[in-house]
Amino acid sequence: MSVIGVALVLFLLGTLGLIVIHAQKLSTYFRENIEIQVILRDDVNDKTAQALKDTLATRPFVKSVEYVSKDMAAERFKKDFGEDFIALLKSNPLYASINFKANARYVNPDSLKVVEDRLLENSNVREVYYQRALVSKLSDNVRKIGVVILGISIILSIVVIVLIDNTIRLAMFSNRFLIKTMQMVGATRGFIARPFDLRSIVNGLISAVLAIIGICIIMYYAQKELPEISAMRDYTLVGFLFAGLILIGICISLFSTHRSVMKYLRLKLDDLY
Repeated sequence: MSVIGVALVLFLLGTLGLIVIHAQKLSTYFRENIEIQVILRDDVNDKTAQALKDTLATRPFVKSVEYVSKDMAAERFKKDFGEDFIALLKSNPLYASINFKANARYVNPDSLKVVEDRLLENSNVREVYYQRALVSKLSDNVRKIGVVILGISIILSIVVIVLIDNTIRLAMFSNRFLIKTMQMVGATRGFIARPFDLRSIVNGLISAVLAIIGICIIMYYAQKELPEISAMRDYTLVGFLFAGLILIGICISLFSTHRSVMKYLRLKLDDLY
């Protein structure tokens, strides 16, 4: 029962870790899908625009970039709105632009303002457009959610340690007379503690494996219901999460077991009753 109890606690901790991983990936996904449009002046030819695009592609803040000519912009407008405004106006009032998506760490109001100022220094650039309100709101919400998740993680980590420690101490309580009897027949503390410590390592490992199996089942059904999740999954971080659960399960189990054994070895026989 102690193994199952520890496994359930580790399962809760692992589920929170999974939420944190996917929350970070989701934040990155939204940040890297915000498009920044570098609108060019009318007198900029395609060759100059392509050169500017190639220069932008080498910048560290750019994740992906494309050049949209005036004709391409008109075609996209016609496709999106179903209206051929060129036939009505007899001219194309749209501007050519270089559209790019920035790396997630640059998608915040301060960084994008610096990027915008640098781009506007180029005489071929007429305007830099992006959804400033969305970027600001996204940054604020990510910051707030991060603080909340951090607080929950700290609280749950403390709860996990306390619950696992109490579960193992209760399990060791039933062995107190066996521990004391071994001491009374002359066994050393190291000899008495060794089998309990080894057993605690095995139990911690089993608990962690059971928790990992439960998390894998959750991941499987979540991906089955929401296939889009697979695109945001980071198997490296998930692997670190599983390794962390194994380490936590073994370390806390070993620490609590060894401490309990030493406690009963220090007590007098009458204090065990």
